[in-house]
Amino acid sequence: MYDVIIIGAGVCGCAVARELSRFQGKICVLERQEDVCCGTSKANSGIVHAGFDAVPGSMKAKMNLEGNLRMKELTEELDVLFEQNGSLVVCTEEEQRQGLEDLLERGRENGVQGLRILEREELRKMEPNLSERVAAALYAPTGGIVCPFGLTIALAENACRNGVEFRFNTEVQKIEKTGQGYRLETSKGVFETRTVVNAAGVYADLFHNMASGTKIHITPRKGEYQLLDRTAGKHVHCTVFALPGKYGKGVLVSPTVHGNLLLGPTAVDIEDREGTDTTREGLETVAAKSAETVKDLPYRQVITSFAGLRAHEDGDDFLLGEPEDAEGFFDCAGIESPGLTSAPAIGIYLAERIASRLGLDKNLEFEPRRKGILNPSDLDLEQRKELIRKEPAYGRILCRCEGISEGEILDAIRRPLGARSLDGIKRRTRAGMGRCQAGFCSPKVMELLVRECGTDWTELTKSGGDSWLISGRNKEGIQR
Repeated sequence: MYDVIIIGAGVCGCAVARELSRFQGKICVLERQEDVCCGTSKANSGIVHAGFDAVPGSMKAKMNLEGNLRMKELTEELDVLFEQNGSLVVCTEEEQRQGLEDLLERGRENGVQGLRILEREELRKMEPNLSERVAAALYAPTGGIVCPFGLTIALAENACRNGVEFRFNTEVQKIEKTGQGYRLETSKGVFETRTVVNAAGVYADLFHNMASGTKIHITPRKGEYQLLDRTAGKHVHCTVFALPGKYGKGVLVSPTVHGNLLLGPTAVDIEDREGTDTTREGLETVAAKSAETVKDLPYRQVITSFAGLRAHEDGDDFLLGEPEDAEGFFDCAGIESPGLTSAPAIGIYLAERIASRLGLDKNLEFEPRRKGILNPSDLDLEQRKELIRKEPAYGRILCRCEGISEGEILDAIRRPLGARSLDGIKRRTRAGMGRCQAGFCSPKVMELLVRECGTDWTELTKSGGDSWLISGRNKEGIQR
């Protein structure tokens, strides 16, 4: 019998787990994939939104602002890359200026500080590569960028360090109310818990509707992106948005915390909850829409494209807390943009309510700090030499595009909730995220996974499941 079971190890599920680990309780996270950060949280813009877009009074508005205010302290505690680079919402016609004024007023009502409208001349000095058509922009100095993988993994590692249990490859199939709480039938057996946190992304409506008679509906909203090489990373400094439309904030152009340039996303409602394919039409839309706000984009520097799904709930707001007819079942549903920004606040909001309901005592041994994977390039030359002398693996570069050493990959495998797949290594170290997209480093990384994890070569996967990398028979003689 657990006190809390969290369904889903995305950024919000891990944020709730980390905040719950401040209390004494038996807490478990169930994730159907092989790692944390395998759903919506792995394929988004990495933007820390200022908070001017959400409807005043909504949960989106409240969580966005509080999450933005907490992000700097949280990323320092968890050793995660974060930069407050500011954001611009641009209009390309004078007739659109009222849209900026409306956003300015909405942002001030939401409590966002420092908002102001900039005119063409000041914008040109700030961002020389803005389109010649740009007439004015809403500037939000509190906007920022963060690594979505890094934040999710850090929250999970810190939660694990403080006693939270994680079970991967465990798919929840059925939820039933019991006299003591809830019974969860999964692909790995039955789990009993006093309370449930439903942080299942695009599947959250299915679980909500098992527990509550008040039904909700989530539509997967697909967004396609293009990622450019680091040589293009300084094309803009701020995150550049167009005026938002019916389906969200539109296609943006933004630097990333790792020095790349990101374009996207599109917004297309689909039925397939696993529909993360990219399309020619979608990527052409990304290129065309990006060019409307930023000029001279070096499209020849595109190194990869990808798509992610946002969980759009029909009510167009975050659903946080207990339905009236499902006591002890806490929704964390409908989490679309600005979900990444809001995650720190969502974690606190739900954890405090769950701890109060269960009467959990404070965990006096809670450790808020977590140290990330050591990056030798952060050291000066003498410190690096000393590190390599003591641990030679840091002197062997396996990923030439990103300059990632064997020592960093070993750390990614050996640390709490360590990587067990190529994508797990990539999300933790960036090995394979460079220009060649893992074309050279994959064999060496696979060799380390086999050696460190005791895995048969034919069991190695790119991203868990049946994404096997090697053809042959495994130890049990099963053909792969």
